[in-house]
Amino acid sequence: MTAIQANALAPLYALPAAVRRRLAGAPIQIDGNTLDPDLQLLVRVDNLLPSTTKTDAATARVRFKNLCKLIPGTPVDVQRVTELTVRGADGQLGARLYVPQAVDSRGLLVFFHGGGWVVGDLDTHDALCRAIAADAGIRVLSVDYRRAPEAPAPTAAEDAIAAFTWAVDHAEDLNADPALIAVGGDSAGGNLAAVVAQQTVRRGLPQPALQVLLYPALDLVARRPSRDLFAEGFILTEDDIIWYRDLYSPDPTLRPDPIVSPLRAEDLTGLPPTYLTTAGFDPLRDEGIEYAQALQAAGNPLTHAHHPTLAHGYASLLTVPGTTRAAHTHLTDFLRTTLCG
Repeated sequence: MTAIQANALAPLYALPAAVRRRLAGAPIQIDGNTLDPDLQLLVRVDNLLPSTTKTDAATARVRFKNLCKLIPGTPVDVQRVTELTVRGADGQLGARLYVPQAVDSRGLLVFFHGGGWVVGDLDTHDALCRAIAADAGIRVLSVDYRRAPEAPAPTAAEDAIAAFTWAVDHAEDLNADPALIAVGGDSAGGNLAAVVAQQTVRRGLPQPALQVLLYPALDLVARRPSRDLFAEGFILTEDDIIWYRDLYSPDPTLRPDPIVSPLRAEDLTGLPPTYLTTAGFDPLRDEGIEYAQALQAAGNPLTHAHHPTLAHGYASLLTVPGTTRAAHTHLTDFLRTTLCG
């Protein structure tokens, strides 16, 4: 059953490109960008599915996990996946260590999954972590931080900081070089990775060699034009953003704090090198671009990979060919080059 679910979209993308383009419909053009036709086909399929309006966290988690079984394709083989525990801010957290077949370095990426701080987990991002490990030739440590609403902000952020410092402290146990340990995540996980990069510097803790921010959520206070341009129909909706925000940070007075909204930090100097991605059809696009500009203005080394034809969540869409796959290759090539010390 798992194999069938993982390959549910394979027949669709096995069709000739011309047929896929016809099925996708007329090109979608917004704000000077044209949505990738293969991604547009997936968006069209998603929009035809029954509504997944979020009501409670438990139901939303089941729906998200089921969706994540449909989109990654056949999971990539790696040499070893080890279940372990790491230190959180208050007790132990579950984690998975992915070791690729061909290990090119002692580099390690400490990864925090997306899902609005509410619905993601180790399983929803298993395929992505496998693919990163295999294609970049590095180890990946995926951390199961505590989620909202049971554990509201800043619990996930403090868990992320503790888990990263644990990885540095236990680098030898993980067969990693402590000088080559990066932090990263997608969406809400990108938010946590950005917080780790800032807070380790401010608190005098071991710092990441690199921060990897995949279409991160960075400001839980202000709205930017991309929130209106892509409020509906492009995987992450405005209703989703508000629902996640209210569960993660129910206290509005905490939202401007950089531990929740890292874009609002007054001092961005001295941060590690950054690989930051934004997508043209993402409601979070503008805050990602703004953070990239702020990091660069503060003198931090920056690689900003903007993908104008893609939408939020593309990194997990491993079945989708074309530009989505090219974005994954750009990321893993960069990780291979940067963490091969």
